[in-house]
Amino acid sequence: MSLAHRIIPCLDTDGSRVVKGVNFVGLRDAGDPATLAARYNSEGADELIVLDIAAARDRRPTFLETIQKVAAELAIPLSAGGGIRSLEDARSVIRAGADKVTVNTAAVERPALLSELSAEFGAQAVVLAIDAKFMEDHWDVMVRGGRDSAAMDAVSWARTGVARGAGEILVTSVDRDGTQRGFDIPLTVAITAAVNVPVIASGGAKLPEHFAEVFQQGRADAALAASIFHDGVQSIRGLKEFLRAQKVEVRYPC
Repeated sequence: MSLAHRIIPCLDTDGSRVVKGVNFVGLRDAGDPATLAARYNSEGADELIVLDIAAARDRRPTFLETIQKVAAELAIPLSAGGGIRSLEDARSVIRAGADKVTVNTAAVERPALLSELSAEFGAQAVVLAIDAKFMEDHWDVMVRGGRDSAAMDAVSWARTGVARGAGEILVTSVDRDGTQRGFDIPLTVAITAAVNVPVIASGGAKLPEHFAEVFQQGRADAALAASIFHDGVQSIRGLKEFLRAQKVEVRYPC
């Protein structure tokens, strides 16, 4: 029996507020993190991810208070990240209420961090986030909030990350982020084919058909979206009803 596909809202935060932009720029206020978390918990989300998207760029500590407030509203798993550069950073995030830690820039700068986190918390609690931008014939890894190129191939980095101890990959298409043109299927296929851990697809979702496509064609285990949920363009319950009708296995909301 195949595992049910997961629907995961994402709360990108810049300080104490949820923000959203297009292609990682032009950020706008999208609401209060705890209020949105409570809504998604009741609507049937399978998990929630909260990211401090400016932490790595600005070298700020992860906002533990925001994580605590969000965790208090949830009965579903919570992943949290942004600015996690050490085991102590990760411990603080877990103590604040997260079930998993998400790392991006710091893992690129020091891949041993993945091994340290996996040894401490188990691979199932370590999510490697990869922001990928298409460059002629490959996807480049982008760091510091999608602003800088790491000059690394995203598919190769996904393999290395799993070998280092990551138990899940969150791959975001910088090209599709916030565009609502659909997930980057070729990117998702390339990542899912390269690793043997669950892959979360992110960037570009709007229509229910986009989710069906990334599950059926992209072979993603989970799909993440932000603005379409924040703005009420798509309800999680309605999305799951559509996916069930398309024979996509999902956990049905209570």
